[in-house]
Formats: sequence, structure tokens, C-alpha cells
Amino acid sequence: MTTLGNTTIFNSRTEPILKAHELACRRGGEWLFADMSFEICPGQLLWLQGQNGRGKTSLLRLLVGLAEPDRGTLTWHGEPLREAPDFKEKLVYIGHTNGLKDDLTVTESLQFLARLHNRDSSPLSVSSALHTLAMQHRAQVLVRTLSQGQRRRVALARLALERTPSLWVLDEPFDALDADGIRVVNRLLLEHTARGGCVFLTSHLPLSLDASLVRPLDFPHGRAP
Repeated sequence: MTTLGNTTIFNSRTEPILKAHELACRRGGEWLFADMSFEICPGQLLWLQGQNGRGKTSLLRLLVGLAEPDRGTLTWHGEPLREAPDFKEKLVYIGHTNGLKDDLTVTESLQFLARLHNRDSSPLSVSSALHTLAMQHRAQVLVRTLSQGQRRRVALARLALERTPSLWVLDEPFDALDADGIRVVNRLLLEHTARGGCVFLTSHLPLSLDASLVRPLDFPHGRAP
């Protein structure tokens, strides 16, 4: 890994799939960050580090196309993010909110998310994903009856549906998980990067993954004019 100016460059034999150049974002009249540049290549995991309330979630929203930067550019395989035809198909975004429907069963809620994002929603595939996250025993109960940790496991079961080298953008994925849940998610991250997928995540917990896989990315200190 090398650094040139404000740009973090990761040495790789493959071209980056996602590039951010001098991104800047403000909330109201206050700048959250500016001049933030980085890139991510297949098989890499970027761990965004920084204090709470600094704008990490705002950055993730830019990366998945839910908001526009005030300055700077984002490209996907060299094309502007919003114009890239396959970007949404190659994206998995799991934010702080789990995106589950309280009035659906666990199975129905995961099937709904799978269909929404054009993933395999067959009973066998969904059942297997829930089993991976140790939630098969709650498959037919309403989401509203689940604990926070169980809700997180169901949301993260989306990762077990993935079979292609896509981009995962995860906002504090380990929140509310116990040690067993963290181990399962770590295994999914390893499998995903091994098949050429890439991950951009935030976590206030230390990552218990091979240091050669994880690329720390420090959130800018201070707020730029």
C-alpha cells in the first residue's frame, strides 16, 4: 500500500473497480469531509476508521449512490457511478437499519430482499442462507419478535445468498452480534474476497481477519472549508 497526497493506492495486479477522487460532503452548512480519495480492487477489503459522528455513514451513502457528493467524483470500472449499467446489480449494501419488514416472517423478509435485489429467492437458497447465520430455527416467526442480534443475523443472511464477486458496502456489520455471529460474518468476508469480490466497511470493533486482507482507511481529521 502506498500513499500519494490524499490518495491511498493499493498495489494490485488488477485494475480498481471503484475509485473515489477528492470527495467532499457537507451536512447543512457544515463540511463533514473533503478531498478524500481512495480506490478498491477485486479481492480487497477496505476498513474505514474514524470517530462516530464524523460522516462515515454519509460517505457510505455516496458510495452506493444514495446521495451525491458536493465535490469530487466516483467511478465504477472507469464510468461515472450513476451511469454505470451494472453497478446496482453488483452492489450489496447493508446499513445501520436492517431493512426487514416487521409484519413478515423471517423467511418472507429475506425472500423479499432477495427478489428486490435480483438474487436467488428460492426456498432452498433462503433456507440455506438462514442456516448459515444460525437463524433456521426462527424462519417462520415474525420479524417483530426477534432480538436486535437476531435481526442483524437475518439482514446479514443476504451475504450468504451471494455467489458472484460483487461489491459489499457494510455499515457496522458486527453490531449486536455475539462471538459466533462475528465468526460467521468473517468467514463470509473471506469467501467473498477469495472469489474476487471486494468489501468496504465501517466497524468500531477490531477486525479479526488476516492483516494482509484488510486495508485500513483513515477518515480525514478535521473538517475542510
